[in-house]
Amino acid sequence: MNPHYTYLLILAGSILGPLALSFDKKVAFYKKWKHLFKAMMLPAVFYILWDMLFTKQGVWSFNENYITGLKLYNLPIEEVLFFFVVPYCCVFIYECVRCYFPSLQNHSTSLLILKLIGIILLVLAIFNHEFAYPFYTFFFNGLFIFAILVTQKNKLTFNVTAFLIAYLIILIPFLIVNGLLTAIPVVLYNDNENLGIRLYTIPIEDVFYGMLLIMMNVVGYERFKLKNN
Repeated sequence: MNPHYTYLLILAGSILGPLALSFDKKVAFYKKWKHLFKAMMLPAVFYILWDMLFTKQGVWSFNENYITGLKLYNLPIEEVLFFFVVPYCCVFIYECVRCYFPSLQNHSTSLLILKLIGIILLVLAIFNHEFAYPFYTFFFNGLFIFAILVTQKNKLTFNVTAFLIAYLIILIPFLIVNGLLTAIPVVLYNDNENLGIRLYTIPIEDVFYGMLLIMMNVVGYERFKLKNN
């Protein structure tokens, strides 16, 4: 196998299962693609610009041995696809949780957990302002959580309980995929710009970087669904 297709093959392997299961009768995720594809756009643009900036600043880099060489500015095309493949897979899991457990509703405990996560992340951002990756990841994540809670305080448009459960499930494939990307390694991290805490080979910041990406997609997805009902 040509090693330059490594990142591309990891992405293909990641989406294969969720794509095939999108036609499951109970979830029928394919019928909701129009909402998902609209929801993907803004988070993808935000993350691609963020990724370009951090790549330029040397917060992380990409191993040329494991990418095709096609790039958008300084990002491998595979990295651009990452911001569509991963949200697709994760929103699919969220939708499965909602469809198979329809009794799950927002309640005070799940909202409190989300608020606590937001507060903790903002505090961590302040105490780690000298490191680019944790500071911006924790800050953007905490800020987005409180933006949701403030702007949607009368009625949240997404199911926080389902999201929190779905994200715990998502962490399993996340550890596998990110473990491959960082162990091979396809993605190289500058430890001068992160906390140096790893889950196997994965920087701890990746957990919250991914959380924000999925939350942005889920919130947008639910809003577009609501508008079309």
